[in-house]
Amino acid sequence: MKLDRGWIWGLLLLFSLAAATQEKQLELDVTDIDEDMGLDNEELNVLLEGEDEEEEMEEDDEATVMDEDQADKTDGTASGKAGVDANVSFQVTYKTPVPTGEVYFAETFDDGSLDRWQQSKTIKGDAEDDIAKYDGKWAVEQLKENKIPGDKGLVLKSRAKHHAISSLLNKPFVFQDDTLVVQYEVNFQDGIDCGGAYIKLLSDTGDLNLEQFQDRTAYSLMFGPDKCGEDYKLHFIFRHLNPLNKDTEEKHAKRADVDLKKFYTDKKTHLYTLVLKPDNSYEILIDQSSVSRGSLLHDVIPPVNPPQRDR
Repeated sequence: MKLDRGWIWGLLLLFSLAAATQEKQLELDVTDIDEDMGLDNEELNVLLEGEDEEEEMEEDDEATVMDEDQADKTDGTASGKAGVDANVSFQVTYKTPVPTGEVYFAETFDDGSLDRWQQSKTIKGDAEDDIAKYDGKWAVEQLKENKIPGDKGLVLKSRAKHHAISSLLNKPFVFQDDTLVVQYEVNFQDGIDCGGAYIKLLSDTGDLNLEQFQDRTAYSLMFGPDKCGEDYKLHFIFRHLNPLNKDTEEKHAKRADVDLKKFYTDKKTHLYTLVLKPDNSYEILIDQSSVSRGSLLHDVIPPVNPPQRDR
């Protein structure tokens, strides 16, 4: 099966719904790897629970973090024992991860620049005039809490604004014979009321204008977290050309059989991964643990190949 006429996926986009009301930090990495997801385990970003020590540690890119679990377990009796310290600390030195394998796009934002990114300058067609513009501001910053000096991400800065930003892949990807891995990190560091932090891969067409990217721009694949009220979602949607009526249809993966709420509320960084294989299978992972898998032909709504009815 070829998605959306087998068009080339040549564009990566980060997109936020209009009602995104809280700042979110994202770190993004997109790869096409058969085995190791593009990054070695030791190269994945480490988010440490605790409190940062003195700011001067930033100068040599080291962070000292309090071991809160140890502190919680220590009471007046335990603290009197020889060799036990309630304020146990350790140091972590951040190193910008280097992707391995055949990489189509990788972005850490650690250089603090948005030079390779294009912010949308268009409007949302079905929105009221005062909120129709894609004028939400972006910035590259460290996390507000539990930050590791040198580890930066893309932050949505405007409340109740449309946000859209895009960048070209290093080279086009054709979904045919190779496994595609889309992988990036999200941290809802201020919580979220109604909004999304998802990626769209657009078709490589001759008339594509990144400045005019908006919610109705045709795409081949959409993946990532989305929330409104108490409805917590993890989208995987692809567009497929119906060979019979020639209509292009959206196919939605079935909802993950896991409670997603904690990933939106714990203010921790989480790694979202989508794997698409040439055998028409897919798998979705959060923090390298599988939360959903199935067939691109049967386990989507509506199915590409509907079940046959008995006559």
